[in-house]
Amino acid sequence: MKKEKDLHQELLKRKYKKPNPFVYFIYWAVGRTPLLGAKYHPHFKIIDNINDCKGPCFLIWNHQSRRDHTFLTSLAYPRRLSIVCEYTSFFRSHLHWPFKMMNIVPKKVFCNDFAFTRAVRDIVKQGGCIALSPEGTSSIFGDNQPIVPGTGRFLQVFNIPVYCVDLRGSYLTNNKVDSKDRCGEVYATMRLLFKPEDLKAMKPEEIEDKINEAFHHDDYKWNKTAHIRYKAKGHICDGLSDICYKCPKCGAEFKMETHGDKISCSACGYEANMDEYYDFHVKDGEFVFDTPTDWVHHERQCIIDEIRNDENYSWSFEVEVGTLPKSHYVDKKHTSEIVGKGIYTIDHKGVHFKGEKEGQPFSFDLSYREIQTYPMTVDLSNFAIFINGEYHEFYPKDRVVGKVIMVTEEMHRLHINNWKNFKWFDYMYEGKELGIDLKKKGE
Repeated sequence: MKKEKDLHQELLKRKYKKPNPFVYFIYWAVGRTPLLGAKYHPHFKIIDNINDCKGPCFLIWNHQSRRDHTFLTSLAYPRRLSIVCEYTSFFRSHLHWPFKMMNIVPKKVFCNDFAFTRAVRDIVKQGGCIALSPEGTSSIFGDNQPIVPGTGRFLQVFNIPVYCVDLRGSYLTNNKVDSKDRCGEVYATMRLLFKPEDLKAMKPEEIEDKINEAFHHDDYKWNKTAHIRYKAKGHICDGLSDICYKCPKCGAEFKMETHGDKISCSACGYEANMDEYYDFHVKDGEFVFDTPTDWVHHERQCIIDEIRNDENYSWSFEVEVGTLPKSHYVDKKHTSEIVGKGIYTIDHKGVHFKGEKEGQPFSFDLSYREIQTYPMTVDLSNFAIFINGEYHEFYPKDRVVGKVIMVTEEMHRLHINNWKNFKWFDYMYEGKELGIDLKKKGE
């Protein structure tokens, strides 16, 4: 009897090496054509050239969009990069073959992944360069994410040079709010961030702080000065209500709607327009946030206060459940296959699910020691978790994922706080309890 194919085991057993020079050349050349990189009008600046490093090294970058790999390969060429990509993309029908040809390295995001560590070790032994994003996901709201805890120790273990690429404008070209391209300009700067002796001399937390500071950026605010036009072909506001979900006028949530260059509230009639420079425009006397990120930061502050003021806070909503099949690849337009449904709940004890999967009862309860935020794939139609190493996506009936992300993050920070926010956002937590790390100190 023929044994059923198991794509997960095949990926687990795959061996990794530096990309083939000829295949990599084709990848690089295509990335420079108007089909990919050239249409974004990239500008490159090299302060420290990665090609001067003759041994193994890391290349880290602030992950802004799914197009970033094009700018990395163009900037680093002829150095061949072993690019790290989130695990689920290896199961999409249009990606698995080029990923295999290019020796792209899979990583299960926000969970332990020993297969990933082994792959990195093998590439380092070959003198290769591993390109990875310590944030674990591309930008959701337009600014950078705190890097994954443990990154500092991970870099110390390998103790090789760490180069850094700072991207500006990549989020504005293609993001999780709207997957359609908005061609403008992208700026990328390469420099050496850590020498091996730097990694040895620093504490892991100091390494992580330095990376977070190096990545500190907000594309929306940056373009207030850069003033670059991003051609949206009439859909500049599409999807914006996924992150700007709370009306600035009446405070209603999930009543914001977007149409072309307009975002409006169906509850009170509030309306704002956005031009192709990502600037808001409203009627005289109306208020609007300076940027979408300012809007999101206001929503986060509301969540921070809300969960502290309600010790019985609980939010439940209907979802469908998706997983990755074992024997075949997922259609390129999807990142999982729907196999169940149920109720997802977020409260002070953790995140919970009760429902069914593949026709059988399925439930879980995860504490905030086990979850800090969610890995994201293509857009904000869903959020995901690895449960016992198995990938699960959740598709809410309503467009609530932007708030789901922030509520979970802020619950984690309130109760655990291993995955800390940035120092420049301390004002959001002034006078407020913040995690067991502070409780232990009696603060």
